[in-house]
Amino acid sequence: MIQELEPEQITAMPLEELISFLNEKGKNRFENPEERAKFLQKIARSSYRLNKAMVEPVNLSLATTLNVIKYMESEVKKLDKAIDKLLKTIPQTLESVKGIGPVYAAGIIAEIGDIKRFKSHHALAKYAGLVWNQHQSGEFEAEETSRIRTGNKYLRYYLVQAADSVRKHSEYKAFYQKKYSEVPKHQHKGALVLTARKLVRLAYTLLHTKQLYTPPERRE
Repeated sequence: MIQELEPEQITAMPLEELISFLNEKGKNRFENPEERAKFLQKIARSSYRLNKAMVEPVNLSLATTLNVIKYMESEVKKLDKAIDKLLKTIPQTLESVKGIGPVYAAGIIAEIGDIKRFKSHHALAKYAGLVWNQHQSGEFEAEETSRIRTGNKYLRYYLVQAADSVRKHSEYKAFYQKKYSEVPKHQHKGALVLTARKLVRLAYTLLHTKQLYTPPERRE
């Protein structure tokens, strides 16, 4: 597919046209075609004209790389479906929160185990390593102190990733934006970790009560 275009053509081609080309030649099997198109143009701009003898092997290498990416994406989809199927056998309400899909929910549940092991959301936050020095909760003043470098890094990963997804769909967006403006440096990372700490409270409650999440605008 990519062998049909020279670097100069890729560079000169309008982005929308390149996206259409990728969709057509890839039969709409590429995820995020816009990102792929931008990446191809970036590579094309920084490339130089190859010796004719090198054109075919380089094109073959690029085509092989794209095929490997497509294969890996298909395997990830299979894993996601398997996780979704397995999660349906486990009573849980984490997925009632918009932005927490089966993969994040499964990861959080797998790392927590029995929620009854934790007496409070503070204990769960400590287990995840989402606690800060000076006995602060991490929800209001943590931007001024350092996070304690302990805890379950896998649970912390799932919580942070889930927080990044949830903050795009709910009241967590306002909280994230507030913390983003307050954190002096590494704003996104700092605000996201603080949002993950806030999410711990919700995850703890949902796993304990097994009740569906109700957005603020629907609460009486």
